[in-house]
Amino acid sequence: ISSEWEFPKLWQVLDEAPEVYAAMDYFVEAADWIIWQLTGVQTRNSCTAGYKGIWSKREGYPSKAFFKALDPRLENVIEDKMSCQVTPLGQKAGELTPAMAKLTGLKAGTAVAIGNVDAHVTIPSVKIDSEGKMLGIMGTSTCHVLLGKEEKTVPGMCGVVEDGIMPGFFGYEAGQSCVGDHFAWFVENCVPAAYEAAAKKAGKDIHAYLSDLAAKLAPGESGLVALDWWNGNRSVLVDVDLTGVMLGMTLATKPEEMYRALIEATAYGTRKIIETFNRSGVPIHEFYASGGISQKNPMAMQIYADVINLPVRIAGSEQGPALGSAIFGAVAAGKAAGGYDDVFQAAREMGNLKDIVYTPDPQAAAVYDKLYAEYDLLHEYFGCGGNDAMKRLKALRIAVKKAKK
Repeated sequence: ISSEWEFPKLWQVLDEAPEVYAAMDYFVEAADWIIWQLTGVQTRNSCTAGYKGIWSKREGYPSKAFFKALDPRLENVIEDKMSCQVTPLGQKAGELTPAMAKLTGLKAGTAVAIGNVDAHVTIPSVKIDSEGKMLGIMGTSTCHVLLGKEEKTVPGMCGVVEDGIMPGFFGYEAGQSCVGDHFAWFVENCVPAAYEAAAKKAGKDIHAYLSDLAAKLAPGESGLVALDWWNGNRSVLVDVDLTGVMLGMTLATKPEEMYRALIEATAYGTRKIIETFNRSGVPIHEFYASGGISQKNPMAMQIYADVINLPVRIAGSEQGPALGSAIFGAVAAGKAAGGYDDVFQAAREMGNLKDIVYTPDPQAAAVYDKLYAEYDLLHEYFGCGGNDAMKRLKALRIAVKKAKK
């Protein structure tokens, strides 16, 4: 699991600040802490417990023996620091206290749903209510979530949790740790002043300006292919020590060509995730997109459709996680209070999709098949032990920086 998740962080506290570990009564996810403060009722939601805390609906948390094997001091960690019932999604945690009503401007007694995760809660906002439909929440990074009827092991997935996203389904998560972040890196570090000036003159931000130029390029015209590992790889390799690659640059390479190659790289990464799920018995036949990039960059969405060779449907709300949260809030309130008794009904009524659907262009898809084959070769070569140059370079950089101190 990721070092940023629940038990690695708790273990870090134990290692680096044992006095803090000893003094704490509970180690609580922020999502659950907020609900606790709003209602005065402590809960642990099944989404963060499952994906971040290795909890299973059928088996609970890992055994004492598991935690003891990690560190003898963690043997009783669940009883000592996590002793709170895990509550299924869609349940009512409690009601807004008078103090919190005053703070928020809402009415005391307003129903409050248990906590959830910003990505996973977006599923009902785009009306996904069955298996085979992957949602990419695209921003600085991308989180991929989908529903399945069976529990399967998928290489590089970030977790599978029964009822972890919607009741009655196994919720799957995968992700890319660098999407919008690496477009931002490019414009902050690699765009010449002349482009900035031209964008300003045209009344556009630099991302829109580069996108307009890049949209004029045909797939394959730049001669570039890139790996989307500027911040490591989350799925399917789960390796934070991998770094970025761009292949095919010449003295004639232009910024818009590089910018488009980075967008294409993120689409290739999504295709790699989809293919891995398909091979593992979790079929994906539809793709949905939410988040800022899906709303702002039509070129990127068409590239995604062409690369994954699936239609891409776009969220109707610019704030998908907020809409998903409202849907679960309405379910927590219940029909008697003006809400809904069922999250699927709430999703049908409150969820929203744009009429826009990006459909694959057969000619572009054929070219992207060839480019993806090159991406796949680089993915295997640098990511699966063919050449560990990235890790050697990273280790050398760290060593040199330490020596300079």
